[in-house]
Amino acid sequence: MSDDRFKQAEFATIIGIVGNVVLAIVKGVIGMMANSKALIADAVHSASDVVGSLAVFVGLRVAKEPPDDDHPYGHGKAESIAAIIVAVLLFLVGLEIGKSSIESFFEEIHPPKTMAIFAVVLSIVVKEAMFRYKYNVGKRIKSDAVIINAYEHRSDVFSSFAALIGIVGAIIGGYLQIDWLIFLDPVAGIFVSLLVLKMAWKLGGDAIHNTLDHVLHDEDTVPLRETVLNEPEVKRIDELHAREHGHYVIVDLKISVDPDMTVEEGHRVGKRVKKRLMEHENVRNVFVHINPYSPEEND
Repeated sequence: MSDDRFKQAEFATIIGIVGNVVLAIVKGVIGMMANSKALIADAVHSASDVVGSLAVFVGLRVAKEPPDDDHPYGHGKAESIAAIIVAVLLFLVGLEIGKSSIESFFEEIHPPKTMAIFAVVLSIVVKEAMFRYKYNVGKRIKSDAVIINAYEHRSDVFSSFAALIGIVGAIIGGYLQIDWLIFLDPVAGIFVSLLVLKMAWKLGGDAIHNTLDHVLHDEDTVPLRETVLNEPEVKRIDELHAREHGHYVIVDLKISVDPDMTVEEGHRVGKRVKKRLMEHENVRNVFVHINPYSPEEND
């Protein structure tokens, strides 16, 4: 990871940590003062985002390390691993929020106080701004970990909106003496938990997919193939696999050249092809195998 890319990711992650700490404290304190299960659940969600952002921060630090003897392909997958950790934490938080909200139906319940509304509205505004900022940064620097961390903020927006509906409904129910409306607060908490679980499942699945040596689809490798075939001595591409390794790609390539070439000449062709492929922004390394060209077969 380049220094500039890391600095952008690091700064975005620090903003997320600070923002989540502040929101978790504000929503937690006001949630207890206002007697709102939905707001307390939302505060727990924000607190989990702090842990998630820390995991992303560590993952980015590791991904920045250059290749070594034990990791010749680099450490790019550390970002995807961090994303998986965040998704697991998010899933556990969703379960806890749902459990706490369901238990509220078996306890004496009172409508929340009006101050809870202001805390939720603040959370929605701040979280949406954080999502947009971190999503744009993640897309720009091609970081799964930063993007998945951004979606944590977006899930907070949805959960806060659900909490807002539940809190307002419960307050109206208490004011109008409509008992069933008071239960909208814990119902909102359950809805929040389902949103969190769904988000964690989707994002975790995407991160796992990227970790398992996913290769680019044929349409995504067109620019790479064109680069290879622009080398005059390359007769044919026998095989090309571009493996995603976090934010960068490792290319495994087999090409056919004139069978009458010397080993040294074939080696030079391979070096030129590798050099050209390395000029692509997302290509970190290229491994080239040279085959003797034969019209009848692919080796």
